[in-house]
This record gives sequence, structure tokens and C-alpha cells, in this order.
Amino acid sequence: MAQVLEFKLPDLGEGLTEAEIVRWLVEVGDVVAIDQPVVEVETAKAMVEVPCPYGGVVTARFGEEGTELPVGAPLITVAVGERPTSGAADTDSEGSGNVLVGYGTSEAPARRRRVRQERPGPGGFAPAGQAGASGPLNGRADAAAPPLGAQAEAGGPVTTVDGQAGGSGPEDGPVPVISPLVRRLARQNGLDLRELTGSGPDGLILRADVEYALRAAGQGATAPAAAQHPGVPQAPSPALASRSSAPAAPGETRTPLKGIRGAVADKLARSRREIPDATCWVDADATELMRARAAMNAAGGPKISLLALLARICTAALARFPELNSTVDAEAREVVRFDHVHLGFAAQTDRGLVVPVVRDAHARDAESLTAEFARLTEAGRTGTLTPGELTGGTFTLNNYGVFGVDGSTPIINHPEAAMLGVGRIVPKPWVHEGELAVRQVVQLSLTFDHRVCDGGVAGGFLRYVADCVEQPAVLLRTL
Repeated sequence: MAQVLEFKLPDLGEGLTEAEIVRWLVEVGDVVAIDQPVVEVETAKAMVEVPCPYGGVVTARFGEEGTELPVGAPLITVAVGERPTSGAADTDSEGSGNVLVGYGTSEAPARRRRVRQERPGPGGFAPAGQAGASGPLNGRADAAAPPLGAQAEAGGPVTTVDGQAGGSGPEDGPVPVISPLVRRLARQNGLDLRELTGSGPDGLILRADVEYALRAAGQGATAPAAAQHPGVPQAPSPALASRSSAPAAPGETRTPLKGIRGAVADKLARSRREIPDATCWVDADATELMRARAAMNAAGGPKISLLALLARICTAALARFPELNSTVDAEAREVVRFDHVHLGFAAQTDRGLVVPVVRDAHARDAESLTAEFARLTEAGRTGTLTPGELTGGTFTLNNYGVFGVDGSTPIINHPEAAMLGVGRIVPKPWVHEGELAVRQVVQLSLTFDHRVCDGGVAGGFLRYVADCVEQPAVLLRTL
């Protein structure tokens, strides 16, 4: 007898808790192989393909394209081959283990798990414990997804990705909520889920139920209005009104802060809230640096980018002023200094601002840095950066001069301790060797965490960077 296995959206890592379905790669009825990508999702950090650890026939998909799913929500169900009749299920025979987006699949656990098969309830639907596989997620159902009863008749009981069959609990057991996003939404707004009656199968509380309750509370819903929707609590918390979303007034357009935009907003707000930053800046004559780059590119071989030369200057400056290549462990009240430089660089893409990270930038030459910048920039434009390529930076280089501006006071990329900003390089009057001349001038700015160092260190770092820009031969001392 075929076994229907449920594959849930895996733990995305890096603090991510949800993802948006961008494109389904399989249809109901398709045959999939182990570790075959089945859906393309977009997180707050990257767009990635999710491989399924099971091989078999797709019997259901959960969520339409554009739907945002929380970690742990069902993605698909797959009917696999016959299971052993002894009652022991070995996950090695049907799948490759849990999936981590951006890092591929891991080996299946060695231990065996017993699978307890449940009979479908009346009408062919699963008990409440399996409602996540049969009910619509977040109040929406995929039109292509058949009811679980039809799946059970065709392929047997549904088993979750960890190898344990869903079962119904006692009627007075836990609150019937499958989505961690629903629980978090209710917890953040002070809503008691036990006061709600879910509109999903077998009383399952959906995200739509919670959002309806919050909207009703925010608009001062009366008892008759609540009676029209049995899931609305009769005595909502007073705190709900201030947290519920307000309707758009005439002439307004409200855009949810989600995806990359939401992640950027959260990170910038946290940086401003936690880091006591300060900024210093200086103008520098970049004429000699531009001439040096032109000479390098005229010699043949791969072209060297200006960003690569600035990165090489940064790593040399961090070697002299390592205090800025650090982070603050607030809980331990310690400054953590790194002996490696993972250099992030701000890149504006159609999907929003991303900060890819060049690993071990201190060990790379200008050619290697140029190639890596180009690779990561292209991956950022196409949305194929992995979480590993977007995290772990120790210092950030921000070339906002590409937008045609001279200066800025950038916000530090939390939890780093500093960011170097580079403005546009433009011809300006400059006193050179005692005479007024037109030179290529750039403004450099350094925003730093005042907890890791004082102004003397920050000023020394910025002055060294400016000296290298004005006289690139200074770098020869450290090569």
C-alpha cells in the first residue's frame, strides 16, 4: 500500500521564519525524484529552490504562487512506494532527510521511527491533528490540491516529513493551530487563541481567523458583528486596537513591509536602536588612484574594478586598525574582534537592497576581488544569492557614489561595527603641489560603533584610507 508523505517548508536558517512561493516547479500528478526541486521560494534574503527529500507522485500542493508560508507549513504531499509491513518505517528508503534552503539536503537520520497509521475520519477527512494537510493555509487553498480524503483513498494516510503520522488529540487538548505564524501573530497582539473558533477543517484556527479578529477589534466591532463570524472573541484585549492595521484613507496607498523590504527595515531599525554610531568624513584626491587603475587595465589581463581597489585599501586599513573589524556581544558585554575580513558591499537590485559578502577578502588580490564582486553582483540581480552569501560580514563597503551623490551618513549593517562610504569621483578645484588644479575628488565617510573604539581610531582609519586613495604607492608597504 502506498504511503502519502507530507513535506513541510523546512527551517530556512539565519533567523528566517517565512517564505513566499514564487513558482511551482511540479504539478499534482508529477513524478518527482529524491532531492528534486519542487518549488522556488523567496525569503527576506534570497530566492532559492527547495528540494523534496522524497521520491514519488505529487498528490497535493499547498499554497498558490504569491502565498507567504511560515516555516513548518505543508508544501506538498508525495505518494511513495510500499512501506514495510512490520510497522517500522525507515526514512532512508524514501527520502534524503530534512532540507535546509540554500544549503541542499542532509542525510536522513539513522534511527528508525515507528509510523502509526490513522484511519480517515467521517467523510474521508483526516482528524484534527492532520488538518494542516487538508485545510487551506492562511485562509487560502490551492485549487489544484484535492481534499485529503481523496489522497487517503488513493495513497493511504498522510505522514509528516519527520516520519510521524498526524493524529487527533483529545477534544480538550491543545489549541488547534498548525501554523507558527498564526501563533506568533496572536501572541504579538495579545490575542488568546482559546477564545477563537477556527473556520478551518475540524475547527482549525487559520491566519484569516486571527486577522479577522484583529480587524474587528481595531474597528470597534460590536457583538452582532462578532456573531456573524464565530471565531471572533466577545471581549478582545484593549491592546488590539493600537496594533491592528488601519484602512487606507482616500489618496493613500499602504504597502506591507515584507520580504527584502521588511528585512531591511527591521535590520536598519535594530541598528539605530542598538548601536551608538558616529560618522566622520574627509575629501581625498583620487587622481592618482584612477591613474593607477588605468595603468593596470592597460597592461592586459582581466580588468580591475574601482570597487576592488577600494576593498583592497579597506582590508589594509583594517589590518592597521583591527578595532573596526569587530562586533559587540551585548549580553556578555564584550567586544569580539575577528582575525578575518568578510567584506560586505551594498548592492541595489530590482528586488531591493542586498549586501553580499566576500569571504576572506583580506587574502584576495585585486583580480580575485574584482571577479568575486562581479559574481555576487550578478547573483544579486538574478535573485540567486544563497543565505550563506548574504550573512557573516565583518565590515561593509558602501559605494553610494554610483547614485551620483557626494556624501552620506550610512547606517551600520548590524551587527558589524563600521561601514566605509564612498561618494562619486568628480573633477573639482584642488590645491596640488602648491597650485590650484582640477583634480578627481571623492568624499569618504566612516560610520562606526562608538562602543568598539574612540574617535582617534576611527579618524586614523579614515585618514589611512584617504592616504592610500591619494597615493596608492602607500599600499606597497603592506604587499
